[in-house]
Amino acid sequence: MNLILAIIPVLLLIVLMAFFKMPGDRSSIISLVVTMLLALFGFHYAADDLLYSFLYGALKAVSPILIIILMAIFSYNVLLKTRKMEIIKQQFSSISTDKSIQVLLLTWGFGGLLEAMAGFGTAVAIPAAILISLGFKPIFSATVSLIANSVATAFGAIGTPVLVLAKETNLDVQMLSTNVVLQLSVLMFLIPLVLLFLTDPKLKSLPKNVFLALLVGGVSLASQYVAARYMGAESPAIIGSILSIIIIVAYGKLTASREEKEKKNTLTGREILNAWSIYLLILLLIILTSPLFPTLRFTLENNWVTRISLPINDSPVNYTISWLTHAGVLLFVGTFVGGLIQGAKVKELFVVLWNTVKQLKKTFVTVICLVGLSTIMDTAGMISVIATALAAATGSFYPLFAPVIGCLGTFITGSDTSSNILFGKLQSSVAGHIHVSPDWLSAANTVGATGGKIISPQSIAIATSAGNQQGKEGEILKAAIPYALAYVVITGIIVYIFA
Repeated sequence: MNLILAIIPVLLLIVLMAFFKMPGDRSSIISLVVTMLLALFGFHYAADDLLYSFLYGALKAVSPILIIILMAIFSYNVLLKTRKMEIIKQQFSSISTDKSIQVLLLTWGFGGLLEAMAGFGTAVAIPAAILISLGFKPIFSATVSLIANSVATAFGAIGTPVLVLAKETNLDVQMLSTNVVLQLSVLMFLIPLVLLFLTDPKLKSLPKNVFLALLVGGVSLASQYVAARYMGAESPAIIGSILSIIIIVAYGKLTASREEKEKKNTLTGREILNAWSIYLLILLLIILTSPLFPTLRFTLENNWVTRISLPINDSPVNYTISWLTHAGVLLFVGTFVGGLIQGAKVKELFVVLWNTVKQLKKTFVTVICLVGLSTIMDTAGMISVIATALAAATGSFYPLFAPVIGCLGTFITGSDTSSNILFGKLQSSVAGHIHVSPDWLSAANTVGATGGKIISPQSIAIATSAGNQQGKEGEILKAAIPYALAYVVITGIIVYIFA
């Protein structure tokens, strides 16, 4: 009975969004209310613990997730205001007029780099918004951005998910990182191929798409494997994304038509730098405040800190916000300074920010309800009931289903890191019972979690807000589910064969 009650919120959310096509804000409110009632009466959860769990979830939703979403869309809206987005569009067109190359460059390359540096939705929001400005349909832009934001998530935000997993399981970071890359190896080729095929599904384009996917996948796999094995979790996604961007740009230039090659670029270096100033400043701030500069990061992390403590399940749960290293604050500073460089006035920038807040009001409701729901499911013991039941039911076939647990964690929480906190210990302890390497099964949690990112309602809420498509979350969920299922099946087979 506990298992049935625990599964209801997850199934309800999918049914309301995908089949009843209910907008994200309404479906998440209904699911949250049902989850609260199940926790109170089904799991006999104390009312005060329930309240504090929701408040804790709301805090996690506002910071970092909602602040980052707001500032990512703000950065895009400022580029529209200063009309520098036209120059960025012109630049992408000058690299290649081939739509499939543009999509791969923006989602896998640029999106991968944003995920590697900042994470928390930037890699979905910004590429989706730019794709729409290039003339792609909003639902398509959202779907390809979600699919692309899978593999890179494992080492997102400077390797945070794997670093947290290592801490939770007391396992070696480099061993975990290497196993994650090996388990993702096939998908490093398949995801670029899917992105190319979705953009250009014509049969005559298949050889070109396969060749480019093999090229980009090969570079990603080789560079990430070397970085993971010899450097750890911080650098694989960064190095892999930068090299992918170089390869895609080079391929686009080499395969351009004679007319494209002869077409002169009318943009000056100064104009290009000015147009990219917002994203360049954001990238610079993220790099400077990352673990790549430990002394500076330590100093910034320990100043301007907000600490909140909530009593949940008879013990204090502490929530800390370090504002000087907060990705949302870095996005705001980079956007504001970049906007001034691009000629916008201070008042105009604040007007754009306020209009962005109004644009995202439904997203705020959706994300707060979803993170509140996931926190209640966690603290009331509902998530552990689902995971433990799956582990008990599968026995020696457990490695085949290990990524499913990671996927479930991300689907519910919207975060690879949160999935590792929830289920990392479970995976390593099950490994001991079935005589499988704990490093291998723990890595499978992260790998499955990257697949869950494709269909996470929080990620979908970000994608819809990027394209101003609030209310169409169900449509995007239905489009993304087949890819997420295939993703988890492939990773499950790889984990099982080599377990």
